[in-house]
Amino acid sequence: MLRLPKVIGHRGAAASAPENTLESIERAAALGARWVEFDAKLTADNVVILMHDDDLDRTTSGHGPVAAASWAQIERLDAGGWFGPNWRGVKVPRLDGTIACLARLGLNANIEIKPCPGREAETAARVIEVVRQHWPKDRDRPLLSSFALESLAVARDLAPELPRGLLVWDQPELWRSETGRLGCRSAHFSSEHLPADLGAVKRAGLGVAVYTVNDRRQARGLLDAGADCIITDRPDTVLAA
Repeated sequence: MLRLPKVIGHRGAAASAPENTLESIERAAALGARWVEFDAKLTADNVVILMHDDDLDRTTSGHGPVAAASWAQIERLDAGGWFGPNWRGVKVPRLDGTIACLARLGLNANIEIKPCPGREAETAARVIEVVRQHWPKDRDRPLLSSFALESLAVARDLAPELPRGLLVWDQPELWRSETGRLGCRSAHFSSEHLPADLGAVKRAGLGVAVYTVNDRRQARGLLDAGADCIITDRPDTVLAA
């Protein structure tokens, strides 16, 4: 079974800093998280960046599809002003620079492969390439997770040494058919759609993570019910549980 931490900071510490930025990751570390989760996506010219949405509009000063924008265009954007005036000037980070930040802070990571539609295979392949080139050899390997089954299959075939986690949303029992096929070591469930029996997931040898939980009492209840890990926008609040 994959040994997961009790708490993973979601997109860094998304409740208190702009998500998927180095500033958010640094904030998560300051709040006590030892792992962070973030989303990895490809630019038009195949640079791996941290970004959740398929479009730039919500979290940057840019507009339109991420898949249509080059890194040279994206690196000029403001990725913090949407969150608050004090965050203006924050930039979209690349995965390679993020790995350097993690090493400096002593953090491990759950890297969610978040492909734009139709880019499932290439996104997984590029994420793996960057991890292999830049992840410190003396540190525990990061966890690769995804909702995209094709991305996880590519990760299974190209990088069997990197642990994988299956993300599921409104079909929690999907873990039964897909985790074995994809060689996953953990299953990640929405707090809104939990499987009928968390114990069955653990008996199958899988680590159990639940996202995105920001309430201390809910987090405590989930841990008591068998969850191994809580993914949260508020790592300090959940750590207090």
